[in-house]
Amino acid sequence: MSSIDPRRGACALVAIKARAQCKSRLAEVLAPAARLQLVRAMLDAVISAARGAQTLHQIVVVSPERDCVAAEIPVLADTGGGLNAALSAARLALHEFGCQELVVLPADLPHVTAADIDDLVRAGRRGGFAIAPDTAGVGTNALYLNSPQPFRFRFGPDSRRLHLEQAHGMGLNPQVVQLAGLEFDVDCPDDIHRLEEPSWRTRLQA
Repeated sequence: MSSIDPRRGACALVAIKARAQCKSRLAEVLAPAARLQLVRAMLDAVISAARGAQTLHQIVVVSPERDCVAAEIPVLADTGGGLNAALSAARLALHEFGCQELVVLPADLPHVTAADIDDLVRAGRRGGFAIAPDTAGVGTNALYLNSPQPFRFRFGPDSRRLHLEQAHGMGLNPQVVQLAGLEFDVDCPDDIHRLEEPSWRTRLQA
């Protein structure tokens, strides 16, 4: 990551567990091989969107394994302390390379676009923080952060409220960004039906 130039744009952190452990709640509708295929396809979709975003300079994956991640994308190790601990360690590492402007993206946003990411970043630049909630409006599906202050990631139950409270406490002016591509994540069997358009059938059959 020595090539990071923080003047050229934000750095995206894409977090994903070991692929075989992902999306266990889909086990009742997808066999292990199909679940693995879906997880990899969604990760590819997120990375593809991040590659196309004009506001991003660097993509970094946070994971306990590289799996099918392209060789040119750095993978920072998730050593097993959980998502929030892994993101905190990754943020610290990136700060050491001079990258303070961060975008955190989960790997299960199958409909996200480059324009969605750019909109999140541009909103966040107005106040140092932006958050994209999930469809229910209680979780966090993406966030933008630009602050030298310590930040405690709170992904999990009620994370939207917790992240907003923390941003306000840091003196930031958080923006809430609601975009279809950032709202929809795949967590439960009902979400699979929203992936049945031709483009995703092609992905999963490739």
